[in-house]
Amino acid sequence: MFTLHQNGRIRQKTLYERLDLSRTGFFNPRKKDPTFPKPIKDGTTRQAAVYYDLAEVDAWLKSKIAARDAA
Repeated sequence: MFTLHQNGRIRQKTLYERLDLSRTGFFNPRKKDPTFPKPIKDGTTRQAAVYYDLAEVDAWLKSKIAARDAA
């Protein structure tokens, strides 16, 4: 189960666990796939929490599934 925060945001750590990826494995699609959702930083410091919009993540996953099914 994932933790949904206000405004439909999900913490980065929860997201990579939900995607069943290691921390290192999570950064590969984030860096190499320009369609991967952009992070939302909760503050200006380096240690600020990072979130992702859950609707954007779900749309990205659906597009990946649609591309797979179209192939």
